Amino acid sequence: MVLLRKLPGMPGWPAALGLRLPQKFLFLLFLSGLLTLCFGALFLLPDSSRFKRLFLPRRATAASSSSSSSSASSSSASSSSTRDTDLPRSPPAAAEPRHASPAAPRRLREKLRTAARMAGPPAHTAPGSRQQVQGGERRAEPATGAPPARETRAPFRFDYERFRRSLRHPVRGRRPGEDPETRARRMKVKEMMKFAWDNYKQYALGKNELRPLTKNGHIGNMFGGLRGATVVDALDTLYIMELEEEFQEAKKWVEKSFDLNVNGEASLFEVNIRYIGGLLAAYYLTGEEVFKSKALELGEKLLPAFNTPTGIPRGVINLGSGMSWSWGWASAGSSILAEFGTLHLEFMHLSELSGNPVFAEKVMNIRKVLNRVEKPQGLYPNFLSPVTGNWVQHHVSIGGLGDSFYEYLIKSWLMSDKKDSEAKKMYDDALEAIEKHLVKKSAGGLTYIAEWRGGILDHKMGHLACFSGGMIALGAEHAGEERKQHFVDLAAEITNTCHESYARSDTKLGPEAFRFDAGTEAMATRLSERYYILRPEVVESYMYMWRLTHNPKYRQWGWEVVKALEKHCRVEAGFSGIRDVYTTTPTHDNMQQSFFLAETLKYLYLLFCEDDVLSLDDWVFNTEAHPLPVNHTNFKASVQ
Repeated sequence: MVLLRKLPGMPGWPAALGLRLPQKFLFLLFLSGLLTLCFGALFLLPDSSRFKRLFLPRRATAASSSSSSSSASSSSASSSSTRDTDLPRSPPAAAEPRHASPAAPRRLREKLRTAARMAGPPAHTAPGSRQQVQGGERRAEPATGAPPARETRAPFRFDYERFRRSLRHPVRGRRPGEDPETRARRMKVKEMMKFAWDNYKQYALGKNELRPLTKNGHIGNMFGGLRGATVVDALDTLYIMELEEEFQEAKKWVEKSFDLNVNGEASLFEVNIRYIGGLLAAYYLTGEEVFKSKALELGEKLLPAFNTPTGIPRGVINLGSGMSWSWGWASAGSSILAEFGTLHLEFMHLSELSGNPVFAEKVMNIRKVLNRVEKPQGLYPNFLSPVTGNWVQHHVSIGGLGDSFYEYLIKSWLMSDKKDSEAKKMYDDALEAIEKHLVKKSAGGLTYIAEWRGGILDHKMGHLACFSGGMIALGAEHAGEERKQHFVDLAAEITNTCHESYARSDTKLGPEAFRFDAGTEAMATRLSERYYILRPEVVESYMYMWRLTHNPKYRQWGWEVVKALEKHCRVEAGFSGIRDVYTTTPTHDNMQQSFFLAETLKYLYLLFCEDDVLSLDDWVFNTEAHPLPVNHTNFKASVQ
């Protein structure tokens, strides 16, 4: 183009040729078209990868070359779906309706999204960046969510038989001689499970939960169009309780009716702990391939939520489009500690079963971000920005918003057969900070864990925080001898406080939250905290404390819960939560939660079992009480 420049004292080049103005215009138009054709050919000809290297960064070139056989329209769809996952806000009103697309195009979109993830960012992005749509403009951000392109892996097969041989105890135990009272109590819990399942099957099979008063089903909006939450949540409980016919009914529904091709907004956290956790547990217990394949397919659908500048996933994802965003109520578009911190167990097993390291890489990156960021007083606040990787608010809670993050630290270490030393150190450091700043003792001698709001304590403990007694006891088993008894005592004190929240109510069931202020101890002081929705955390701690101490009071406390559930929550067509635990004639909330079958009844059943039933030597429970195996051996060596 230097030749076209106008030299001093000379006319321009077209003028030198004696061309008039219209002719100049046509000449320049022809010349620009010729140049466009030449450069376009470099990118559109099939064997053009060597030319592309001159203009495109290495990752983009690899992505372009690997997809050179795809049509132009497929490439466009892939780029679009990749950009869609980066939107941090709610979807537009004109989003694709659920189940609107036929199955074949839907599968094509899934293949395109998978190819885009494996290939890296689209060719038009700058190296190490991705395009985010914001305020009508695109801006480049560092790409941390998508892994680099990988070579095709060899065929992989998880060796299930070898895995089962590695277990140190039979899954359902050996059932040696036991006292008749304990067996009768266990059989009562089994009858409650059968009653809950039979009514769900009769009135709500395929819906997410049963409404026992109106005898119909409830779908809700947490699961992105997925159905059958109660089915998947109940699978392993039915199996452990040897309810064989009921288990086969649930399995048949998963095989025939569990559709993953949905297009709706789902909680990343809830889909992971209920569906993926439930399917993984059912596979490990039975070896049925349908459970594994469904878990892996659903796991793939969650991966776009990690496409953020830090790799910290957003809390809500559209399972059809892959778009993700943060909860509207979350401060400044933040992600929630208990949500992105409660993926590790399941995602490690997804990599274990598939041979695909991407799932493990996603959750290990979360660890890196958390280890980089400064912790106020050694504590982990509940809100973290997925864009900056910094805390948004200094609110710390061992109950809701924070709870299962801490649980997954100690369980990640146990699940790794005590090899994940990073998880153990994070747990030890966090517990030390919690004990220093949050653990308090009331005037009446009750030990509780307060909440922390920027240095100011809120002397409240939620029902959700009552899992911590069991967690601390579990960690105490593996503490140094000088600290072991200290943590056992702390776990016992917290569990006793949670028991008091039950014992001090008229129904002998605990409120959603209880306080230690204004002369009140272990009781709800606000009307909005007086309800009970069949939660499991208190009986979860009873189960762990029984297994680790064999103090008979924990079985007795569990039996008191069984009697209270029968008296106040059992209705004609299932079990229902109640709106006020401080009245002997409570109003029911008309909801049989899926976690009642997954957790509450399972923990009560195990409380009255011998220790070798789902032995803690072989299994860890995810936060929905789905058992996942300890990795005693590497089973990735077996290929087909």
